[in-house]
Amino acid sequence: MKNRVTEILGIDLPLILGPMRLITLGEVAAAFSNSGGFGQIAASGLSTDRLRSELKKAKELTTKPFGVNIPIYRPNAYDALEIAVETGLKAVTTCAGDPAKLIGRIKEAGLKVFHKAATVKMAKKAEAAGVDGIIATGFEAGGHVGREWVTNFCLIPQLSDALKIPIVSAGGVADARGLLAAFALGAEGVEIGTVILSTRECQVPDFFKQLILDAGSDSTILLGKKAMPMRVLRNKAAESIGGPDKSKEDRKLDSQGDKKYVAEEGVDADNAIMPCGQISGLIREIKSVKELLPEMMEKAQILSSQLRDVFQDKNDSGR
Repeated sequence: MKNRVTEILGIDLPLILGPMRLITLGEVAAAFSNSGGFGQIAASGLSTDRLRSELKKAKELTTKPFGVNIPIYRPNAYDALEIAVETGLKAVTTCAGDPAKLIGRIKEAGLKVFHKAATVKMAKKAEAAGVDGIIATGFEAGGHVGREWVTNFCLIPQLSDALKIPIVSAGGVADARGLLAAFALGAEGVEIGTVILSTRECQVPDFFKQLILDAGSDSTILLGKKAMPMRVLRNKAAESIGGPDKSKEDRKLDSQGDKKYVAEEGVDADNAIMPCGQISGLIREIKSVKELLPEMMEKAQILSSQLRDVFQDKNDSGR
């Protein structure tokens, strides 16, 4: 499949790996790229040495394009960008800040960049700064989401009307139905994270994968309404921190005492903070990345044909 997203990133499938702190590292990024998509290593939480190490690992495991996601607000954002440049990456993604702060160096180095946005206003600002595409993060997504609580069903068509650059939909996609829906709304690609957590290649604890398989439509909770909103699986740790209406949750989750991200040492199903999207309620089996990605594309094509038949006027069937 070819469109603006695949051409900009140099990939076969319009699928991007959702960056997840201390989870999407070299191995899973390479597996995603080897399967035809655009793998990403999350720079968040990594020292410069660790980031170099993970990028090196990915380069050893794939010859396909992959990138790094850089949260602009973090102190090491500029260092992460320089490491991406010296590693020879052709594209990066940015989030959590104004891309204008990095766009000069990005363009100077000849990199392509997609920026994450949760509102039309944010996306138009990023487009004006010179980014090559927008990754629209809906309220239903896992991990950090926008403060405005706008879902992609509403956001993507508005962005499609407002922007000239391509849009990637992030949030609410775990299978071919979500992929096709995102395209119908105006996206040219999707970023998937939660469903990747349940794959064989993803190195998260088995209890995390099992909780995703057991999840229902209401198994996630939003933390940090005013600080940095974050959607996670509902468990004792998340419940003790509190929901979005509790004032004590207006602190950054990076400083939540003994509450740790799932990828850190010494956690279990009760005390881990586990980023996860609402789509977790749809995931019911463990697959490999190399099975998942082509399956999504193939089934989306089949579903597209079925829908065409549904909407075709019976009187036109013989034409």
